[in-house]
Amino acid sequence: MQRKNLGNPQCPVGRSLERVGEWWSIEILREAYYGATRFDEFQKALGIAPSMLARRLNSLVEAGLLERRRYSEKPPRDEYVLTGSGRDFRSVVWALIAWGNRHFAPEGASIQLVDRETGAVADPVLFDRASGRIMTPREFRPGPGPAADERTQRRLARATFISPEATP
Repeated sequence: MQRKNLGNPQCPVGRSLERVGEWWSIEILREAYYGATRFDEFQKALGIAPSMLARRLNSLVEAGLLERRRYSEKPPRDEYVLTGSGRDFRSVVWALIAWGNRHFAPEGASIQLVDRETGAVADPVLFDRASGRIMTPREFRPGPGPAADERTQRRLARATFISPEATP
């Protein structure tokens, strides 16, 4: 089934969702961060149908988030290894873990991010690598990049974004 393009072809959110927007994809990437590399490891961890798993793995390879590597010739068997792009997506998964725990876990966290040395629970935030400042709506907003077309430039110039007063 071919999915329709998600709106503005210049939107980085839409482009990203075209590659990982199907929820099984994010679950598969999460398992790859936990160390899964082989088809049966993903299937066992997720309880996903083999045909769906094969489609999602192929899609993630095509999108450049996973790399297929042959580990057995007879019978032919592949493993799936995170690429640089796939490893970079880890911060998105970590943000989803923190957000999900904060807003959708009334019983408490079942998975937490913890400091490897101390075991202390971590609370991830987004920060600007150049300035080292935590990114808040009060101090940062989306702006047009060097490749922005006129439509994107106009849309971002008109946008009000979320009021800084409405967010902590």
